[in-house]
Amino acid sequence: MASRFTELSVDCHDPERLAAFWCEVLDFQVIDRSEGKVEIGSWVPTVEDVRARQMPPTLVFIQVPEGRAVKNRLHLDVSPIDDSTEGEVNRLLGLGATRTDVGQGADRNWVVMADPNTPDYQF
Repeated sequence: MASRFTELSVDCHDPERLAAFWCEVLDFQVIDRSEGKVEIGSWVPTVEDVRARQMPPTLVFIQVPEGRAVKNRLHLDVSPIDDSTEGEVNRLLGLGATRTDVGQGADRNWVVMADPNTPDYQF
């Protein structure tokens, strides 16, 4: 017997705004919405699909009142599929992301960015 990775939950102040941003970044859609919670994904999960095979996890943004107290221990890595890294960085900046420095240095072929809802959240 095994378990499946089905959702990644993210505590945040504005689930709607964060879900809208990540839908644009990942070409996802809203698949569930309730008070203080928005779930997005590339597919609509069913019990049968989850039991049959590993599917891409969904992202669930949950509203919480408190701010973040410590450094994030998790970040999302994304890779452009139909543009250069520079082109994708420009697209994400246009969606409201910002560049951020976590000590990565200038000689990297990747870029660290923060989403528009929580400027100290890196992806």
